[in-house]
Amino acid sequence: MAYEVLMPQLGLTMEEGTVSQWIKHEGDAVKAGDVVVEITTDKLTNEITSEQDGVLLKIVAQEGEDVPVKGLLAYIGQPGEQVGETTAPAVSAASAAPSAEPAAALASAPAASPAAGGKRIRISPLARKIAGQMGVDYTVLTGTGPSGRIVKRDILAAAEAAPKAAAPAPADRKIAAPAAVSATAFPVKNLELMEGDTVEKLTGMRKVVAQRMYTSAVEIPTVTQTVKVDVTALLAFRKKLKEEGHAFSVNDFVLKAVAKALRRHPEILVSLDGEQIIRRAHVNLGMAVALDAGLIVPVIRDADLLSLEALSAKAKDLAERARANQLGADEYKGSTFTVSNLGMFGVESFTPIINQPDAAILGVNCTEDELVMEDDGTIAKHQVLRISLTFDHRLLDGAVAAKFEMTVRDLLEHPMDILL
Repeated sequence: MAYEVLMPQLGLTMEEGTVSQWIKHEGDAVKAGDVVVEITTDKLTNEITSEQDGVLLKIVAQEGEDVPVKGLLAYIGQPGEQVGETTAPAVSAASAAPSAEPAAALASAPAASPAAGGKRIRISPLARKIAGQMGVDYTVLTGTGPSGRIVKRDILAAAEAAPKAAAPAPADRKIAAPAAVSATAFPVKNLELMEGDTVEKLTGMRKVVAQRMYTSAVEIPTVTQTVKVDVTALLAFRKKLKEEGHAFSVNDFVLKAVAKALRRHPEILVSLDGEQIIRRAHVNLGMAVALDAGLIVPVIRDADLLSLEALSAKAKDLAERARANQLGADEYKGSTFTVSNLGMFGVESFTPIINQPDAAILGVNCTEDELVMEDDGTIAKHQVLRISLTFDHRLLDGAVAAKFEMTVRDLLEHPMDILL
């Protein structure tokens, strides 16, 4: 009997993955443990291996296609073995367990029955689910996916073109709110292309970043407060340590100062869950790392318990492995506060977007020379940088946020206090 290759769930929050590249092709021999396909999900590329020997009989999900968890990717079996209807990805029986939200969503969508003339409707499971949530009749649509398959963008385009077409559901029927989709979906604008323009699909890491940044910006009422920090003493202290054989970056000192300040101000470590406030027990520092394909935030867990040396080593290790696409799924989840440093790019000031479910994020800017009048009236050159704290005003007030920033500032201006 043919074996189904399904989209795995690689994290608790994973809902779908994108087929990046088929390593094996239809007709290729496959042994147990061989890599069959690469998928991209939650900002990482993962390899899917075969669980048995055989032949790749049929590829169902094409490269670049989004497939929900447990969605069918391909069949592996014996040469010449017949497989079921594969004109559209199907969700396996394992994923068909009772669930209130999916069942309700599907209840509002037209049944997946053959269309007029006996021709089967080709639609991806994700598109069918979104159609149910948004009240779109997909049976009248023409798909733009592979082989004319109806995909998510077709449903979203139909919903945008006819937002009032969906009939109201009966009062006793529970249907997932459209807002659940719109929080991670973007309106279709049908922009006019000009000569030389190219079009590419929003996929993989860039898609995840876009969705999360959009959701954060839409859902959270934010305020950004910027404080100037005199780092003249810090840079001199860093230089002295380097001469003694201890090399630390400015970012290392910032991370250590932030971790220490968060322990003094636990009120910053909160998250909003509906109408509940969750007070976090751990200082788990998210550290934004820029990649060619987007942005990823590996997490330094219990950063307040680490020495400067240990924190520096951990930060460097996570950043290196993030750039090499070698992070595990648990290494970029669970942050309780995030630091985004653009100082090395010469950025003087910016407004970082909160990394949900954190309540705040600290932006670190570049170091600049500034003339300062000393107490004795003389003029001297100092080095200053600005830190920009963006916070969720539903959870934190300006004075609370300012006190935290003042603590970070004081620690950075008196670097020995960071180590004590």
